[in-house]
Amino acid sequence: MTAITASMVKDLRDKTGAGMMDCKQALNETAGDMEAAVDWLRKKGLSKAAKKSGRVAAEGLIGIAVGAGRAAMVEVNSETDFVARNEQFQGLVKMIAQVALDVGDDVAKILEARVGSITVSQALSDAIATIGENMTLRRAARLSVSSGAVGTYAHSSVADGLGKIGVLVALESTGAKDELAALGRLLAMHIAATSPLAVDPSGLSADVVRREKDILADKFRQQGKAENLIERIVESGLKTFYKEVCLLDQAYIHDNSKSVAQALKEAEGKVGAPVKVTSFVRYALGEGIEKQESDFAAEVKAASGQKK
Repeated sequence: MTAITASMVKDLRDKTGAGMMDCKQALNETAGDMEAAVDWLRKKGLSKAAKKSGRVAAEGLIGIAVGAGRAAMVEVNSETDFVARNEQFQGLVKMIAQVALDVGDDVAKILEARVGSITVSQALSDAIATIGENMTLRRAARLSVSSGAVGTYAHSSVADGLGKIGVLVALESTGAKDELAALGRLLAMHIAATSPLAVDPSGLSADVVRREKDILADKFRQQGKAENLIERIVESGLKTFYKEVCLLDQAYIHDNSKSVAQALKEAEGKVGAPVKVTSFVRYALGEGIEKQESDFAAEVKAASGQKK
């Protein structure tokens, strides 16, 4: 029986993109015949996809789709940044964003939705088998307006509507649609850069405000401020906090001499009507996912049964 070496496993992995254990099994099943092992892996496409589901997918792309009065955004993760440059993967992300535009932001419903003869879930599995990496639809968002526009922006863009940071911002207004769209893009760019927590202070959670108050109070106590003055000083400190985390209170990145609220007021002249920001969503690729560092040499040795 042919001995399966670490280099054979690595060569098959490089050729097919399949997982280490899948490659070892394929070589064992085909007595070390490389071409036969490639065929064995191709025939096991969906099985291969299922086995990859445990691997961390923290790279990938944010995809945005735009429709009349609405826009949708999805995060589709892969294991490596290299896949984000793959045209098949880019097409997959665009397709999923388009589905979200029609279906909404429920990930389960998006995965169940049909595109032609297959579901989105099947399309993902097929892409996993073909490209050779675990992929997941992590989250989705959709914003709409009754009258106005939804501004969009994709940062670190690799193609139209695809990037590493994505933003949707809903503007309610009866003004000119083209001017609203231009304004929406500028606001979306601002949100991408500053990552606000809410449109205004009323949108902040009670926990966030309480935590900031506690931090400020402790800070002023340590500075020796009188207890009967702390509450008033804390309220003043909160105004600075709001300027940092609330969209309308932030300094506008396109002209930091004014706040976003002031910039919006000035823009109403071009738009021809009042403009109200009702909501926004900002996605940064992989945020909150704990990425795993792997020792590739050790992985190869483990898969081939060798000792370190």
